[in-house]
Amino acid sequence: MNLNDIGEIIGLIIIVYMITIILFYILMMIVAYQTLSKRKRLDNDWLEEDFEMNIYTKPVSILVPAYNEELGIIESLHSLITLKYPETEIIVIDDGSKDSTPELVIETFDMVPADRTINTALPSEEILSIYQSKLHPKVFLIKKVNGGKADALNAGINFSRYPYFCSIDGDSILDSSSLLRVMRPIIESDGQVAVAGGNVRIANGNDIHLGTMVQNQIGNHPLVLMQIIEYLRAFMLGRIFLSRFNMVLIVSGAFSIFNKRIVINAGGYEKDVIGEDMELVVKVHSYIRQNKLDNRIEFVPDPVCWTEAPTSISVLRRQRRRWSQGLFESLWKHKYMTLNPKYGRLGFIALPYFWLFEAFGALIEISGYIYMVLAFFTDKLNTEFALVILVTLVIYGSIFSSLSLLIESWTTTNYLSPKSVFKLVIISLTETFWYRPLTILFRLEGMIRFVFKKQEWGNMERKGLGRDTK
Repeated sequence: MNLNDIGEIIGLIIIVYMITIILFYILMMIVAYQTLSKRKRLDNDWLEEDFEMNIYTKPVSILVPAYNEELGIIESLHSLITLKYPETEIIVIDDGSKDSTPELVIETFDMVPADRTINTALPSEEILSIYQSKLHPKVFLIKKVNGGKADALNAGINFSRYPYFCSIDGDSILDSSSLLRVMRPIIESDGQVAVAGGNVRIANGNDIHLGTMVQNQIGNHPLVLMQIIEYLRAFMLGRIFLSRFNMVLIVSGAFSIFNKRIVINAGGYEKDVIGEDMELVVKVHSYIRQNKLDNRIEFVPDPVCWTEAPTSISVLRRQRRRWSQGLFESLWKHKYMTLNPKYGRLGFIALPYFWLFEAFGALIEISGYIYMVLAFFTDKLNTEFALVILVTLVIYGSIFSSLSLLIESWTTTNYLSPKSVFKLVIISLTETFWYRPLTILFRLEGMIRFVFKKQEWGNMERKGLGRDTK
């Protein structure tokens, strides 16, 4: 077998792979459209009023892990205080911040030292002090020794009093009805839904005042615009489809609800992984299956959590390599579930999908780009195959991004103006030629870091919600 034959085999493998994932995306789009169309016909306002009056509405502890979040923490807390939900407590866990995060929270909310018992169900670093707000008595601050986000969340779970907890990033804000909406499947199922993840949108460029979105706008920053598109595609296609069949393996750490008892029984958050959010969800799935429970995990497309996206390539790189490394860590740690009949659809569909298309997808896609370059600029490889690869990459990236935007516009109460949607559709057509190759390289770097076990969170360099991040 000569080099040309080997090149054609590689090209054929790439084409088959890309066509397979395109077909899978088409299936996800059909399911997402059906699901969103059905939800659009519901009278959401009536449902929310009904739940607000429901005496069985379950109280929620809102956990806000914070490390050097002085730029966004106050806006985030204001949005949580004004949530339309009958019973909540807000617990900020300062994980040894080096900036003025704890002092800012104490001063803004007029906090005083508090004495409250903390259980030790989950391991965490030492608690240094506890504060309670005089203005809002159900707002607390825990100051603790630095141990990482997972450790901070475990401390918050130990401190919390309510049967469900909601984890919120310290740089995020919620729409006023978000918590009520994300709790809906839990309330409707009378607790059968053990985990519910909400929709996350990018806040850069928006006008935010006291935790409330005053004006929705998307700005003109190309990197931010591409991330808006990417978030829409990931949440409005992949997670809706996986949720339909109880196969969700990732809920955003920026906004998700958990049954506290199940999480504690499953062992809580893991400190030795970077992707603690996915790790916990997979662990909960495993616990549910092993104990033959009928609980499920759902994604709820209606709730909106606004978060800050990277505005520089260097910060985006650190974020995406961390996501990639975390994905590999979780999949590898729970490899016993893959193709294991005991785990049903999770073992035979969800985990193989994440291994093939999410974890190793970057490796196949970069091979496609390399194949195209060699074919178009040398005479070593098949140019017809290269053209087919180019078309599949454009369909997979740009075309599906555009269709995701349109589906979201047609089937939901869209926060985007027609002008903004048009802007996003236009820039999405460029994704294959600059943004996707960049993120592929960052994902590959995450894979390499997983192989060499390099553990580093990386500084996200926040600019702060409500500030000029265009």
